[in-house]
Amino acid sequence: MIAATVTAVADDKKLIADDTKVTPATQASASAASKSWAYLPITNPTEPSVKQKNWVRTPIDAFILAKLEEKNLKPSADADRGTYIRRATLDAWGILPSPEEVKAFQNDKSPQAYEKLVDRLLASPHFGERQGRRWLDLARYADSGGFQNDVTRPNNWRYRDYVIKAFNEDKPFDRFIQEQIAGDELFPTDQEAKIATGFLAGYPDNPNSRDLVQRKYEIATDMTDLVGETFLAATIGCARCHNHKADKVSQKEYFQLQAFFANTSVDEKVPLAKGSETLWDEKYQKQQAAYREATKDIRAKQKAILDSIRDVAYKYHKERYLTDSREAIFKPESEWTPLDRWVNFRLKSVTTDADIVAFLKLSAEDKDSAEFNADNIPKWKEYEKLTAELKKFDKLKPASGSNQITTLTELNHPDSPATNIRFGGIHERPTDEVQPATPALWAGPKVEIKPTETSSGRRSALAAWIASPENPLTARVLVNRVWAQYFATGIVSTVSDFGRAGQKPTNPELLDYLASNFIKQGWSVKKLEREILLSSVYRQSSEERKDALKVDPDNKLLAVYPRKRLEAEEIRDSLLFASGEIVDIVGGPAVFPQVPSNLGAGNLWQEPSDPSDLKRRSIYTFVRRSVPYPLTQTFDPADPSHAHAKRDVTTTPLQALTLFNSDVVFGWSQALAGRVIREAGNNETAQLNKLYEVLFAREPNKAEAALLKQFLNSDEKLIEGKASNGKFEVALPTGLTAKTPINPIRAAAFVDLVHTVANSNDFAYRF
Repeated sequence: MIAATVTAVADDKKLIADDTKVTPATQASASAASKSWAYLPITNPTEPSVKQKNWVRTPIDAFILAKLEEKNLKPSADADRGTYIRRATLDAWGILPSPEEVKAFQNDKSPQAYEKLVDRLLASPHFGERQGRRWLDLARYADSGGFQNDVTRPNNWRYRDYVIKAFNEDKPFDRFIQEQIAGDELFPTDQEAKIATGFLAGYPDNPNSRDLVQRKYEIATDMTDLVGETFLAATIGCARCHNHKADKVSQKEYFQLQAFFANTSVDEKVPLAKGSETLWDEKYQKQQAAYREATKDIRAKQKAILDSIRDVAYKYHKERYLTDSREAIFKPESEWTPLDRWVNFRLKSVTTDADIVAFLKLSAEDKDSAEFNADNIPKWKEYEKLTAELKKFDKLKPASGSNQITTLTELNHPDSPATNIRFGGIHERPTDEVQPATPALWAGPKVEIKPTETSSGRRSALAAWIASPENPLTARVLVNRVWAQYFATGIVSTVSDFGRAGQKPTNPELLDYLASNFIKQGWSVKKLEREILLSSVYRQSSEERKDALKVDPDNKLLAVYPRKRLEAEEIRDSLLFASGEIVDIVGGPAVFPQVPSNLGAGNLWQEPSDPSDLKRRSIYTFVRRSVPYPLTQTFDPADPSHAHAKRDVTTTPLQALTLFNSDVVFGWSQALAGRVIREAGNNETAQLNKLYEVLFAREPNKAEAALLKQFLNSDEKLIEGKASNGKFEVALPTGLTAKTPINPIRAAAFVDLVHTVANSNDFAYRF
């Protein structure tokens, strides 16, 4: 049993870490660590007094207005209702509002119109999909492992659905933290909490790595960096190789933090709890049963062949590992240390029949190999023949899914492998052993580790420390991330770096108001976002103002609402929604939408198994680390290889070319054109108005309407000229019935117009 209260603090000259008690030296140096704003206790600032009191709709506004009045600036006028509902729907849902929703809001004259809109947005399952996508960026979520083979992880979608569900249910954020870091320890009978640990288990992985001890170090490193960056906005990874150059975090403290994960393994083969099956699971199990029944004879013959060489093949496979791994692998189980236990569990997890097949092939084909065995030649030929027969049944296989979950585990042991400082961060150069502790700089409560019979209790202790209301970082970091989502830039612009190398908050009083209120309101993300959405600062117009530009060129004071380009998924999903073809299903295994035929991804990108797969929201698109989805890749999506805190916003010719040349996007334009004609009728002015209502939540002004009609006229002549030679096939709107009278040439021009308008900045930006 291990019992420790771990405290560590730093002074200007040195970093002191005591693994068992608080010393006078650490107490004396505490003030040095607390001088930086980020590590001071969260305050509850008083709402400032302002002159323009009628502008203050929520306390947020008072904090913003006080800073503006200091610079003799006034806030901007409210945006019109169409702009507001488009902005809020995109921010809260990640898709456009419908024209009917826009009109209902514009016509609602009640004093609670905005409240009713915001409450509707927060109550929708789309809220979880949008907020979930933002969290998955931080969790470096993917449906595959990465590295050269980039193997599929069939259970990962369960973590994605857990995240969506958590935000939709407004799971308290402190509970959300604890489940993701230590759900298996804290709530061992709760399957949902176990699935939540997919946050840590989602690291890029190479199952073919032949150094299992080094792989353990790399996995623990990933987990350490992820927790520090995501929950605490700390660039802790810098201290792995040397003392942090900016923040007072020593290399020793880095490995003390890593020690919290020393006893952590990942089990990807935990059976799904009976009674918890979803419709997706039932479908998978039914298809899997049909496939296994149809192929049982073939698979039995294959198994018999592999069983005949399994022992020698497995011995050969184990001998391929490096020295320190082999020491653990060939050691009797009765002599296993905690590290040996981890290594052998990892070996079992990554070893499959494919390794036995590889040996069979080698021993049958490579005559120069010491493993060559002429008796295996007919076995290999027969195995190849059976494999070819088996492929004929591929269509019966479930396209995706599993009947298992992935979760962290401590393998029912409380004792942990040793954690050592690594000289220069190099795995092969271990030095002193360290015990779990948090960096002194981060302040916060004491960390108390309480092991159980089956677990070290280390991650539970870390989760409790991070989720504590006494922790000065956690709430500040989260509210700052949410603020950045709505205003393009955080109150601290370096959203994942609250250290000395990061930026200071532009409005520290507002940051602490949001953080303290967040904790008071039960760590409720929905209440936090509701207050932001209903604030006057969020309602402001984004029209440029020369007076504000002169005083505050970077708009740090928010006298003007910041415009922002839509993110990759918002662009795709809004086009799909506008076309009327979106399939609105929440959750389930990842899907494979259509990709260009020349993508060259081979088996890494499957053909869509269901027509509806083409039209699901982007959050459900399979995230293959080595093969990004081409349609969204040019619009700066998250990189799933590491925690992605803030989307880049680039402007490149490829973005316009992607939308313009994509057959998929053009197909949506045809569908949108058909939708507009169906809903607006044959009146061309009504059609143009409807198009703008769908895409921009407004009607075109006179200049725009004139330009649109000019485009139609010129494009009609161009198409007519090409069609007259008989070699040009016009692209017509889709979804129209035979009873809908249209001029084919004019209708084709209208498709081109829709395609062009959908490729405009007015569509791609949120104003």
